[in-house]
Amino acid sequence: MRTRPAPASAPAPTPAAPLENADPAGDRLAGVTTMIGSGLSNQTGAALGSLAFPVLGPVGVVAVRQYVAALVLMAVGRPRLRTFTWRQWWPVTLLSVVFGTMNLSLYSAIDRIGLGLAVTLEFLGPLTIALATSRRRIDVCGAVIAAAGVVTLMRPRPSTDYAGMALGLLAAVCWASYILLNRTVGRRIPGAQGAAAASCLSALLFLPIGAVVALRHPPTAGALAFAVAAGVLSSAVPYLADLFTLRHVPARAFGLFMSVNPVLAAMVGLIGLGQDLGMPEWAGIGAIVAANTLSMLTSRE
Repeated sequence: MRTRPAPASAPAPTPAAPLENADPAGDRLAGVTTMIGSGLSNQTGAALGSLAFPVLGPVGVVAVRQYVAALVLMAVGRPRLRTFTWRQWWPVTLLSVVFGTMNLSLYSAIDRIGLGLAVTLEFLGPLTIALATSRRRIDVCGAVIAAAGVVTLMRPRPSTDYAGMALGLLAAVCWASYILLNRTVGRRIPGAQGAAAASCLSALLFLPIGAVVALRHPPTAGALAFAVAAGVLSSAVPYLADLFTLRHVPARAFGLFMSVNPVLAAMVGLIGLGQDLGMPEWAGIGAIVAANTLSMLTSRE
């Protein structure tokens, strides 16, 4: 539901490189606990944001989320915008467009096909990059398993919402693009300045959109509260949690846990929104999660 360079999530760029050294058991436990809390926060935020769809629609909720993300990242990253060169600005600009498009397509998919399926399809973005950049036979097996999961989820049936599925796949493409652009931005701009600048520019792009939505569909206090909660829980909390987690948990463990997010999304959708899934959908989600788990567990990194 958010955006992360690691396989699978979320909404926010990873500002710090993970430590590969052996950590004390207490620090490792704290890191894992933080990951669990971050994942639940991310999916709960998306579920709460969907409650505002009847009033604000996915576009209005995403606009509010972009504003919240910009406030948090600008406060943390403190970018020196005046010092940016064109070589730095162009990937930041592209990143801002991808960031907004990713969240908009994901939330629109959630509105049509539910939280669990939308997040699972979005997860194909980082999973594809992880599998495509490896030439190991085990990852070829992982790709086959993931493809089987996609076929299961998108099998033709009377209730299939192909527009919703397409939006979920668009979110996956955007997440993959986000990862690649984020690497470029990270190499050219120190710290979290690039991510902060991209989030600020994305929020500016959504200002006229948010104004139009507010004029056409005046927000209620409850809808606005749900949208702000989505921004806090799906952007601010996970981003700040990653600042801590990536200093205490190895990259492989981080990526492995991230693969559980589609399952968390399906569970939150079931418990919080009453979005029940059939056995074929659970099987498809399980296949995609298994593909990432297989890749991460056999990684040499």
